[in-house]
Amino acid sequence: MKILTRYLLRAHVGPFLFAFMALTGVITINTLARRLAELAGKGLPLDVVFRFFVLSLPATMALTFPMAVLVSVLYTFSNLTADNEVTALKASGIDLKRLLFPLFVAAALIAGGMVWFNDRVLPESNHRWSQLMVDIGRKSPLFILRPQVINRIPTSDGRSFFLRAARTDPNTSRLWDVVIYDVSQPRIMRTVYADSGVMAFNTARTDLLLTLYDGHLREVDMDQPAGFQRVNFKQQMRRIPGVANQLQVGSSAGAYRGDREMTVGMLQARVDSLRVQLRRVKADAHRTAGDDLERALGRGPKADPGEAPMASGMVRQDAAQGARFAADNLASSLGRARELQRQMREYRVEVQKKYSIAAATLVFVLVGAPLAIRFPRGGVGMVIAFSLVIFAIYYVGLIGGETLADEGYVTPEWAMWIVNVVMAGLGVFWVARMGNETSSARSGPWDEWMERLRARFGGRA
Repeated sequence: MKILTRYLLRAHVGPFLFAFMALTGVITINTLARRLAELAGKGLPLDVVFRFFVLSLPATMALTFPMAVLVSVLYTFSNLTADNEVTALKASGIDLKRLLFPLFVAAALIAGGMVWFNDRVLPESNHRWSQLMVDIGRKSPLFILRPQVINRIPTSDGRSFFLRAARTDPNTSRLWDVVIYDVSQPRIMRTVYADSGVMAFNTARTDLLLTLYDGHLREVDMDQPAGFQRVNFKQQMRRIPGVANQLQVGSSAGAYRGDREMTVGMLQARVDSLRVQLRRVKADAHRTAGDDLERALGRGPKADPGEAPMASGMVRQDAAQGARFAADNLASSLGRARELQRQMREYRVEVQKKYSIAAATLVFVLVGAPLAIRFPRGGVGMVIAFSLVIFAIYYVGLIGGETLADEGYVTPEWAMWIVNVVMAGLGVFWVARMGNETSSARSGPWDEWMERLRARFGGRA
């Protein structure tokens, strides 16, 4: 059996290495094509371009390791079956399930290495790649905005604006949950809140243009505090002049990390911190609601019975203002709580993703071996077709699950593991039937099924 184990492992090494290098090269070329427009025309030295693509390789390798395992299993078992080696093994009394044991051991070692790789190497390379993009961005008037951070936007005339966005999409320049603090005038406090927005430069690329949607503006003059103003809007265009090349937020030595730039320990610590903030927000909301209820029940400040009617009316007006203030605070607390919960889900999804993608190597062994044996005449075409279908199903399920988990429809654990569980279940079912094949190198299951259909319906005719 040691000879058979060595033979199987050697048979998988070549296809695995070829598939790994080919898939990594294809995805890297795709990355080059997508990023070429950002790198072109900036006069970057070759060593910077080389660093750019070297740092992007770990993110690609995290995907191509499981893919290469599936391709090698499909290709090797398809060849073994087509050359009647599987038939010879069955004739010798060897259980085909025994063939999977050394592959499971090898896949487990790869999965363990991927867990370490995804937790240690990948976050650090993503962080350095992100910081390199910041440095590259400084060579042109690109606005590099950090999400969930108050970013200072200096202008050429010495004024400053501060902008915070909960989420950003660099590809579309869209922002969500936007807050702009306008401190350009010392005596006027002006703050703009918006549900979302789009960021762009003017034609000369000197001014920043922000198109904001579904928000409101709060403004108060410190010389006239009673003149507080609030203006709601559906759409508003804000122009920040004189940004030019100074609009460079963040530095290469910054400590900020996105969720894909964190290790499991960092992600867990961030989730714990957000959980503490969520409890505080809920406590503040309960306290605000309780105070408002006390006021509504008449247990708050009351007017003296001997007061003039005008004074009583002022008390009622103060109560109404207090109710509106409480409603605004509760709405703000609700929005803050939802955002904190969303961030917690995103971090938890990232933790589970590190493990689920690594576990896919074991799942692909379960799925690939019985499929290759059931379709021995497919050759390279079968390997490519099944690989593409399984990859598509797996990664679409992974991305769809991530989206559903971020929105709170399913738990992060189910979202990241449901595809593995379903595929593993199918794989176990097919592996249990591996010894019942009735096909050969000259006929496959499709031919047998057609014969059965003809026999059944032909007999009735």
